[in-house]
Parts: sequence; C-alpha cells; structure tokens
Amino acid sequence: MFMITPRLFLRPLWPEDAESLATRMGRREVLWNLGTPPCPYGIEDARAKVAGDWADWPLKVSLAIFMRTPSGPEHVGGVGFSAAPTAKGGIELGYWIAKDWWGQGIAVEAALPVLEHAFLAWRLPRLCAGHYEDNPASGRVLEKLGFVPTGEVILYDSVPRQRKERSVEYELSRERWEDLRGFRCRPGVSEAA
Repeated sequence: MFMITPRLFLRPLWPEDAESLATRMGRREVLWNLGTPPCPYGIEDARAKVAGDWADWPLKVSLAIFMRTPSGPEHVGGVGFSAAPTAKGGIELGYWIAKDWWGQGIAVEAALPVLEHAFLAWRLPRLCAGHYEDNPASGRVLEKLGFVPTGEVILYDSVPRQRKERSVEYELSRERWEDLRGFRCRPGVSEAA
C-alpha cells in the first residue's frame, strides 16, 4: 500500500529502512512518547519491527512516512493502526515523527489518508487513540484529525519509560469522520445545496 499527500509519501517499511528507523525513532525524545518499543532502540529492534509489520499484514497497517525533498525521500516518521492492547480495546491509531521534523504538521498530513483507508476500505466503526499526559502536542494532533476526548485517563504500559503512564483517551467514529470530511449528507440538507 502506498499513499501520497502534498508533501509526503507513505509506504510499508522495507528491510533497507531499518537503519533510518533505528536512528530516527531510536531517539529518547521520540521513544518517550511511544508505548511499545524498547529503549534503547537499536538496529536489531528496527529489523524486528520491519519483519513484524510484514508478518502482521494485513491485520495491521503500518506505514513509514517520507518527506518528498529535492534530494529524494527523507524518512521522517511512521503511522498506522492495529488492534490496541487489551487495556484500551478496539483499533488504535498510532504515529511517531522524528524529532527534527516536529511542529511541521506532518502527523496530521500523514494520518489523514490512513484514516480514510481505515473508514472507507476497512469500514471500521471507530478508532481509538491516546497520548501521555506529558505530551499534549499529540492531543492537538488528534483533535485536528477529529478525535474527541472520551473523558477517560487510563494507566498505559510504557516500555521505554519502564512504567505505567497516565494516557488521555480519544476516539473517532466513522460517522463523525464522514461528517467532518463531507462524505455524508446531513438530514434535511439536499445534495444540491
């Protein structure tokens, strides 16, 4: 699966991406906001992730994010969705962005076509997501995507932090997503309007 946005190119990780994955996702500042990767995160961890993503396909959608630059594609993150750990339930959207690329709107831009795939191709009824309380920037990304807080804050395992952390929970229903994206007609509104 390949996706293109105005600035980005998304595709599955390939074995030759392991080095850039280890370098970019392996930074403590990035790992600290994620739930499952080990810390430190090295080349063997990256190779295991690439192999695991391919082994779990199509039950898991995991795409690398590449910025299209004049000198060629630059690996800047990852995005996808899969079954959430038992504590959260449902299908969870996840993403990470390399530290050098924070604050540029990449997570939102990359997640938009992934949400479209989740709701139109997979026909998922809803997606869940969360962020650690000390990472409010991730909450802003979720809100820009249309996710709404559920009001729940749960303890969520953080492998990099080696402890449970408080996670603010969000969800996005297919109906809400369709309304936000203009895919559904509202009652009483004609299609010609």
